[in-house]
Amino acid sequence: MAGYKINRITSDVKIALSELLREVKDPRVSKLLSIVKVDVSGDLSYATVYVSAIEGYETTVSSVKALKGASGYLRRELGARLKLRKVPELRFVADDSINISANISRIIENIKEDNVNDKEN
Repeated sequence: MAGYKINRITSDVKIALSELLREVKDPRVSKLLSIVKVDVSGDLSYATVYVSAIEGYETTVSSVKALKGASGYLRRELGARLKLRKVPELRFVADDSINISANISRIIENIKEDNVNDKEN
């Protein structure tokens, strides 16, 4: 299968799953959960979905457990929305990249404040 087709399907899966995550009624799934990255295999058998929550890694892990339980529902809805002949099996992975990027931003802001304070003195 051509690379551009896989890339298009990957982006379509990411967009559709982002919409579907808002409809999941399980209270364990965080409302501030975001999809960081989606990897679809070349034969469309599997889609690895990396998710992260702003509330922290523990919230992300509990959300992933709930999403694994709802993967059948999500796969069925994904197939209905995307009209694919073969809908990939969803695998959810907890990712901590949102917390890491927030920490990096905080460190950069602290360095900027220190530089401004040093210039004033």
